[in-house]
Amino acid sequence: MSLKLPAVVIALGLAVPAFHSAAQPGAPAAGRSGMVSSAHPLATEAGLKILRSGGNAFDAAVAVAAALNVVEPEMSGMGGYGTILVYDAKSKKTWFLNPSGRIPAAVDSDAFRAPTPGYVENRRGAKSVSTPGNVHAWEAMSRRHGRLKWSRLFEPAIDLAANGFALESREADLIARGFAGFPEHARTIYGPHGKPLGAGERLVQTDLARSLGLVAKGGAAAFYEGELAGAIDGAMKEAGGFLSLADLARDEAEWRAPIAIRYRGVDVLTASPPANAFDYLVRLGLMQQFDVRALGHNSVEYLHRFAEATKHGFWVRLRYAGDPDVAPPPLDRLLSAAYWKEQAAAIDAAKAKPFVPPGVSGGADRHTTHFVVADKDGNIVSATLTLGGVFGSRIMPRGTGIWLNDSLEFSTFEPKGNPMDAHAGRRKLSGDCPTIILRNGRPWAALGTPGGHTIGQTVPQIVMNLVDFGMDVQEALAAPRVSFAEPDVLMVEEAIPVAVRTALASRGHNLRVTRGMGNAHALTIEFGPDGRIAGFKGAADPRGAGRAAGF
Repeated sequence: MSLKLPAVVIALGLAVPAFHSAAQPGAPAAGRSGMVSSAHPLATEAGLKILRSGGNAFDAAVAVAAALNVVEPEMSGMGGYGTILVYDAKSKKTWFLNPSGRIPAAVDSDAFRAPTPGYVENRRGAKSVSTPGNVHAWEAMSRRHGRLKWSRLFEPAIDLAANGFALESREADLIARGFAGFPEHARTIYGPHGKPLGAGERLVQTDLARSLGLVAKGGAAAFYEGELAGAIDGAMKEAGGFLSLADLARDEAEWRAPIAIRYRGVDVLTASPPANAFDYLVRLGLMQQFDVRALGHNSVEYLHRFAEATKHGFWVRLRYAGDPDVAPPPLDRLLSAAYWKEQAAAIDAAKAKPFVPPGVSGGADRHTTHFVVADKDGNIVSATLTLGGVFGSRIMPRGTGIWLNDSLEFSTFEPKGNPMDAHAGRRKLSGDCPTIILRNGRPWAALGTPGGHTIGQTVPQIVMNLVDFGMDVQEALAAPRVSFAEPDVLMVEEAIPVAVRTALASRGHNLRVTRGMGNAHALTIEFGPDGRIAGFKGAADPRGAGRAAGF
């Protein structure tokens, strides 16, 4: 039987550049005093360096984030935003730290809609830049929970930027693809000899090293009020963007309570609105109504039910996403056992139902990064950071080395005024799902992934791999995945057996085979009989080029 193909082309960019398909997993990384897993080995090493020097997970998280700004400049950085979940071992509480910032006060969303001339270009250029929130969030985490001096946290990143590092093929390919659209001063950094740097060549970012140094010395104020703010404001005025000095000055990091559900005896916590992570908990809730283990991992019965559950999760996000101060999602209902039971009962066990959207459809950040950090005291950081699209808006204020995000590209512009439109002054919504799992009241696992709309579908599959199927953390990340995509397509990784794909197609699923989705990172914590931490296991997704390491 031939597989049905979608009527439209689905861009694999939705799932983040993934150059490795799912593979046989190796052993997880192990450590007794700490663990770091990130999308780049040099960023992982930066985090380990801070842990080894006496820093805690919060210190190491700042170091990892800053280093990723250098070694993955296309994915995240000071000009970006994100979603961070932390567990504080001292208070035994989990918090959502929101660095997504607010939409600039001067935004006119008509600029992104017809009949405005250039409305398509506006969705990606200077007008798409929203208030960067990452630096404020890093500082808030350091002030509230950190142990080391702020300036020390930037030393690894500054060294990498000033002295350079050899490009891997993934970064070199992305630079080559974007090079023609870079401003001239950025091309001198990424192609000093007139052509893009290639794999193995050294990327030196002197301007970025200086900018990181200014933040290391002056704190977040150096970015939001000082010289860097002036450079950003100047670039926005020159290019016709909406972001202003006033927007930067008003930005602040927000500490918010997470949302959580009980799933088969463990507590699964993730980011609350304005993050749109609630749809992933809905998916888990629906799957909890089935005996997942008895169905069999990645069997036809299991994947069919998950495909139907994940379609409903997608519908829920489209229907209910909104700024919690203006249009809060009805979480009491969506995260209730009664709702899950009702929706699970509506799933046809033998046939796929066509996806009927609720009337609003939006984008999602396609190029993101995720990392996890844990320390010997049990503190945890699970963070998803992004610029939005690859190299964000392609706007780099002169002399800074900082790429600015294009977050407003991922708003929903039709119909005008819908909850996910670019509303001036409102919080930026995100689809990130950083997760921390508690077992017996203690932190057990931390995980997350980039991947746009696949994020909220990849994470529940990893959770089920850990909880329902008892996989170790590396197996849980390596296992093949599926993901729903509009208009009514089920993307399946090529590692899913052909016989399973054929059976899914026979049930009415419109399949598209892809090499890989996401680039997850995760860790688990092991406790001894005395209740103390005995060690860590860490994993980096084999679909990416990252590294997990402990000590």
